[in-house]
Order: sequence, then structure tokens, then C-alpha cells
Amino acid sequence: MTEKIRWGVLSTANIGRKRVIPAIQASANSEVFAVASRDADRARDFADALDIPTAYGDYASLIADPDVDAIYNPLPNSQHAEWSIRCAQAGKPTLCEKPLARNAEEAQQIVDAFAENNLPFAEAFMYRFHPQTQRVKTMLDDGAIGELHTIDATFTFSLRDESNIRLSRELAGGSVMDVGCYCINVMRLMTGEEPQQCEAVMQVGPSTGVDERLAGVLQFPSGAIGHFDSSLRSYRTHRYELRGSDGRIVVDEGFVMDSSKPTVIRHWQGTDFYGEVRIPPADHYQLMVEDFAGALLNNRAPRFAPADAVANMRVIDRLLGELKYQ
Repeated sequence: MTEKIRWGVLSTANIGRKRVIPAIQASANSEVFAVASRDADRARDFADALDIPTAYGDYASLIADPDVDAIYNPLPNSQHAEWSIRCAQAGKPTLCEKPLARNAEEAQQIVDAFAENNLPFAEAFMYRFHPQTQRVKTMLDDGAIGELHTIDATFTFSLRDESNIRLSRELAGGSVMDVGCYCINVMRLMTGEEPQQCEAVMQVGPSTGVDERLAGVLQFPSGAIGHFDSSLRSYRTHRYELRGSDGRIVVDEGFVMDSSKPTVIRHWQGTDFYGEVRIPPADHYQLMVEDFAGALLNNRAPRFAPADAVANMRVIDRLLGELKYQ
């Protein structure tokens, strides 16, 4: 393996074009070596536009390329399992977009495939790598708000394109799969626990068949209660708040931060204290990529275990109930 990890990217999805590929190209230990699309001309145009040396007209050829060290998989949710498992079988460590699969059983199959082949694997929840998230977790663990009682999280935005894959039941779309999964993940991260009870109400689109809006409540063994809402039809926001016996922490830009701007953690404690913690600008996509590439180069595990991705999917399954994807 070279001093830099040579990445292959499955598909020409926007998340790759706008976020992850620039992050890989800016990172200290990685480079984008190849991209694949089901359309060879589209792959070549994409590669030329982003200065990627190699383009393939099918995913299998990229996975088989011996010069590709690792794979980034941003395919639609319904295709994560098939192509991630094929990466495992080909001996390629893989970073897969969230949510990991259509359901927890499928997610476990992915994780098992990488374990059987002794390969690193991770889910691409990039917000966890931002210094802001790590600082909030440290503050919480250090007792900044006393005993944690409530987590309130929101991630919403409004889709205007009715053909967007997020509105496709066939491709395992929906609000909780696309953005509500972040809210669930941050609750599990902050509590360090798995919820013992999950309930949801949702608005299912009559033409889409997916949860276009959903509100969920999670109860954790420690007694903390989390509630969140996700939406593909509402004004954009992505925030979370922690309230405890002695204080409160509010993060207004919680999941998709602007890498060119600082972020702010607002903190109330007791009756008199209010403070703001300013976090310098950081590219959490780049930090995520560098962590995964560093794991490969230094023969260590990625920061977050694959089992965490399966646990997150279990919560999604419980919330979706009969709407769960099969």
C-alpha cells in the first residue's frame, strides 16, 4: 500500500461530488484514484471535471482494480448492501454512506462480510468527527449540565424535486433514513446507550410511500429521554439540545457544518452562568476520510466500530414499524 490511500468512488452522486471527493483530495493521506458509473461517458465527464485519473463504466471494474486501496460507497440506500458486500469479497476496505442498509438484518450482513474478510469498514456519519461534536460530548461527560435528562434533535429540509431518490420507496428513501438517522445517532452517541423504548408518528406521502415527516421518542436505560423530528418537506434546520439537572447545551449547526466558518456551542449552567464555546472551522468530511485512511495506513481500527451502524439501523427499524424496508 502507498503512503496515500488511493480511493475508488462508486457512483457520481452529489454527496461525492460536493462533499467527500473534495475532502479526499484535500486530505493529507488520501487521493481519489477512480470513479465508476453505470454510464461510461458520465463517469469520464465526472472524472475530468474533478481531476480524477481513472473512470469506469461499471462498479465491478472499479472494485476489481488492484490500484484501488479503499472504496467510498454513496450509492442509494437500497444498493449499499449488495455493493459493500462485493467490496468485502474483493478485499477492499469500505466507507459506506449512511444509513448503512435497508434494515438492520441487511446491515449485519454487511458488517459480517467485512469481519469474515478481516477488512476495515465504517459508516460515513461525518458529523461525529467535527471538533464541535467531540467538545459537546466532553462537556456532557464532565458534568457541564449535571445529569442528562432530555435530548431534543431536529434535521429537516424541503425537497422540490419529486424525482429525488430520497422520495423513492424502492430505493429505501424517507426522512428518517436520510436525516432522522443523524438525530438517532447523536442521541446514542451522547448517552452511550441503546434505547429500550422507541415510538414514532409519521406523515407518509400518498404518492411516495415513504415517511416524508416523522417525529420519534426514545427512552434510554439511564432515564434520559430523546425526542426528534425529521422531514423532507419542512424548512431547513439541523440542531440538537441537551438538557440536564443543572444546565443546558444548544448546538444550532449540529450535523452539516460550513467548513469555512466557526461553530458555536451555547451553554447554560445553574442560575447565573451562560457561555459560548467557539469551535474553529473544520471540514468534518476531511477528518472522517483521514481517520479511515489513517486506520488503513497504521493497521488500526476506524474510530467508530461497524456494530454501531447496525445498532442505529435497529432503532430505525423499530421507529418505521410496518413501513420498515425489506
